[in-house]
Amino acid sequence: MKKYPILFKNKQDCCGCSACYAVCSQNAITMKSDEEGFDYPEIDKEKCVRCYQCIRVCYINNFNAEINE
Repeated sequence: MKKYPILFKNKQDCCGCSACYAVCSQNAITMKSDEEGFDYPEIDKEKCVRCYQCIRVCYINNFNAEINE
């Protein structure tokens, strides 16, 4: 079975655009505010079907993948 997606490891790796939230057909992603009021995605593992659409739509993940190639 596939692992759960990891949207970011550090907050600096997420711009908070909510594209992952918008693309999730299972409503498994919610946007949570941190102590400074910035919104970051959080995955509900009980709802997540591991389709990885959230990873595919992420501008930051795709930008970094292009740089690392």
